[in-house]
Amino acid sequence: MVTREIESALTNLMQKYPAINITGPRQSGKTTLVKELLKEHRYFSLENPDIRLIAEEDPRGFLRSAGEKFILDEVQNVPQLFSYLQQEIDDGKANGSVILLGSQSFLINERISQSLAGRVANIKLLPLSYSELQSANLNFADINAAIFNGGYPRLYKEKMLPSEFYPFYIETYLQRDVRLLKHIGNLQHFNRFMKLCAGRAGNILNISSLANDAEISVNTAKSWLSVLEASYIIFLILPFSPNVNRRWVKMPKLYFYDTGLACALLNLENEAQIDTFYMKGNLFENFIFSELLKMRFNKGLPANFFFLRDSKGNEIDCIIEKAQENVFIEIKMSNTFSPAQLKNIQLFRNEEPAQNADYLIYTGEEELEFKNVKYRNWQNINRLNL
Repeated sequence: MVTREIESALTNLMQKYPAINITGPRQSGKTTLVKELLKEHRYFSLENPDIRLIAEEDPRGFLRSAGEKFILDEVQNVPQLFSYLQQEIDDGKANGSVILLGSQSFLINERISQSLAGRVANIKLLPLSYSELQSANLNFADINAAIFNGGYPRLYKEKMLPSEFYPFYIETYLQRDVRLLKHIGNLQHFNRFMKLCAGRAGNILNISSLANDAEISVNTAKSWLSVLEASYIIFLILPFSPNVNRRWVKMPKLYFYDTGLACALLNLENEAQIDTFYMKGNLFENFIFSELLKMRFNKGLPANFFFLRDSKGNEIDCIIEKAQENVFIEIKMSNTFSPAQLKNIQLFRNEEPAQNADYLIYTGEEELEFKNVKYRNWQNINRLNL
């Protein structure tokens, strides 16, 4: 079993809150994590029709019979439980006694905000990070292999090829999660929409253009994007707005939580195809962003990432927002160092000078510092102080 980096954040929060809500993509390892770590907790899956029926018919009796410590998996399937959980917690549940798991953040967070606000700590578990794979001696030969395989635990546990995993994952996602979140009649149409989103990974999201290509209305495109966000398929990075006299792009950028899934939607059949694929730079940028997210989430922290682009196309790929000083990060799928790679950092640093070094993450082996920018190989981003 791969040791998950989120364990310390989970155990810490369990000492401070009676309930912990763990959300993340389906099959990201939530159930495995809590079953291995919390052996004293009773486990109930609310996808089991018999257990779900009992919970629906007699929620108070179900919770009382669950014992002092319990785990409720896919808890969004029985939304009426949340009101009864509030009473159970208010009656004196010990810290760390209730663990909620789910793969639809919108459904769960809506119920928590209504019934359990202030009583629950929320953490997110994404697929395996590259540093977790490294710790388990599951290294890749190169960046193309890392991008193409992605991080879903089952892929590695069962020693599966991506072609043996992702098509069935997509089919299961469409049949279960999409139908639960929205009443979408034509799932093939929605699948095509996902493929169009994959073709925009790492790009500015123009919803009107996306809707036009998908042959749907703008409102439908917005609704379907919210489904993909709520079920941890995609995430959006918002633009940073500095207070200077310049026109800035105000639309977000679209990324996938897992690049292996994006590659499957793009119909890539093997890792070698990435070398000549027109989107290889976008996929590399997407991979780095998802790894940065995992670094934050595995510490129990929220995302603090933005990007910056002006109307002339000058862009900083990633801005880490900090209280004292923002950190600029450029992401380049390049094996060689070039001063030209720092053009945009230098341009924007003239307007916002830095005391500490910025970063350039690339595929080259040489790690150096040049003009207050640290070059770091992609395999070492977990060592960045962000």
